[in-house]
Amino acid sequence: MPRRPVIERDRPPVIASTRIAMIALITTELMLFAGFLGMYFVIRLAHETWPPEGQPRLPLFVTGLNTLVLFASVVPVTRALRATARNAGEHAARALGLGSAMGILFLAVQGFEWSRLVHHGLTLASSQYGGAFYMLIGLHALHVVAAVVWLAAVTWLAQRGRWTAAAHAGLEMCVIYWWFVAALWAILFPLVYLY
Repeated sequence: MPRRPVIERDRPPVIASTRIAMIALITTELMLFAGFLGMYFVIRLAHETWPPEGQPRLPLFVTGLNTLVLFASVVPVTRALRATARNAGEHAARALGLGSAMGILFLAVQGFEWSRLVHHGLTLASSQYGGAFYMLIGLHALHVVAAVVWLAAVTWLAQRGRWTAAAHAGLEMCVIYWWFVAALWAILFPLVYLY
């Protein structure tokens, strides 16, 4: 009688399906932003002076400080993931709460600055400059909103002891996405505000 092949069970995959899904999501997002950046460059290079005459300058100082807030928020979120890997759930919950608060602060300051820009005449329909600015930076803001909602959800779960060293894939994907949002801003801020 021929021998039946031995089938290995419960062998972990080489790459977790959650990581594959996150790679696919981030790749898709990068393609979306590449398209919007292409639009921005076409509009930007078509004008000799930037911003065009009659359009307000972007708030560089406040947005620069706000950029530091977003970049700094990566630290507590990353610490939360490391604390979870050590089964230090209480520390993780506090760090996630701080990261969420910093994300909300980033959005609030950005919203305040946008309201000032609208008051000074820079709107989506005021010019190509306004349209390009709000489409590109607004798209990033929508991603930050989604990331903050996700952070709030994983914070809530962390406060209830959901994440452990053995089971924290949802938290890990959230942290990766938060890093993506911050890294994206590291590209957008100098291109839109400084170039």
